[in-house]
Amino acid sequence: MKRRRFLKWFGAGTLTALVGGMGWSKYKRSTNPYYTGPVSDHYNGLSFFNPDGAPPSSFANLLKWQFQEERAEWPDVYPSPYAGTKPEDKVEGKNIQVTMVGHATLLIQTNGLNIITDPVYSKRASPFQFAGPKRHNPPGVPFNDLPKIDIILVTHNHYDHLDLLTLEKLVKRDDPKIITPLGNDTIIKGSVHNANIEVGDWGDIVEISDTKIHFEPCHHWSARGTKDRRMALWSAFVIETPTRRIYHIGDTGFHSGINYKAVAEKHGSFDLTITPVGAYEPRWFMKNQHQNPSEAVEGFKLCNTKHAIGHHWGTFQLTNEAIEAPKNALAKALEENTIDPDRFIAMAPGQIWRL
Repeated sequence: MKRRRFLKWFGAGTLTALVGGMGWSKYKRSTNPYYTGPVSDHYNGLSFFNPDGAPPSSFANLLKWQFQEERAEWPDVYPSPYAGTKPEDKVEGKNIQVTMVGHATLLIQTNGLNIITDPVYSKRASPFQFAGPKRHNPPGVPFNDLPKIDIILVTHNHYDHLDLLTLEKLVKRDDPKIITPLGNDTIIKGSVHNANIEVGDWGDIVEISDTKIHFEPCHHWSARGTKDRRMALWSAFVIETPTRRIYHIGDTGFHSGINYKAVAEKHGSFDLTITPVGAYEPRWFMKNQHQNPSEAVEGFKLCNTKHAIGHHWGTFQLTNEAIEAPKNALAKALEENTIDPDRFIAMAPGQIWRL
């Protein structure tokens, strides 16, 4: 049964997608196709790495996971009660409005700017639209109902975060500025030729009018194919306006809370933190690169934030947990830590959060 499940889930195309996403190959490049730059504490001249962190798991462990672990069955369709939302055109001043589109795609509106994170409107998180993890609900905001986008934040190059088809549509419609860490600009420009891209390293700042976008470390990895493992950087972001600070994380392992502590020491406090709460089982395989809801709550406490939004759940089945397990585990962790559940919510597609 497990072998049949493995083949049904993956198929030839999907296996290629995941192997690419995890970056396994017996063939190693001697040059980086995306980035050339000086050696640093997280770049060795060929590939990026997590300082004092853990590397991605092995291909042998992938096979062990798929053949030996049970995977919860998700419903074919998991509709959101908030589907079909049409956000406001602009949100001015210190007000913040966040609309969940789905998975790691969120529309952040504040200080007169419309910022979208890791926009994915494709039906599958895969290099192929005939195979790979499929959507279990449509985007909570129809594409044509998105307001004009000013900024796109792309945290890293995995297929559930970097969707070239969606970027191409947004660039054609709105000509936004795309902000992304080192190396990802090369990937994007290969398909989206007219893209306006600002690329940065951890610690860099992009200024747009009176808003600053800070590149901050997170514990993750990258790959698009079988030979480009960790050859483009991954990043979290801090959005700083004259009156607000928002901490956004696309994907991360908890890593003893090191990055949560560091960002609080650097920036002080946050009005809002947007952090992943899904795609975390089994722990022996996922722990180093994907935090679970309990760890997300620990991060919430460490980074000195007033509010938090949990994302990365309920749209694409990437791992073993049941579809509502992240939401339920988050509620349990908040209760165990006596944290008001209104301060940290797992948002569903189309749901709006306001401050």
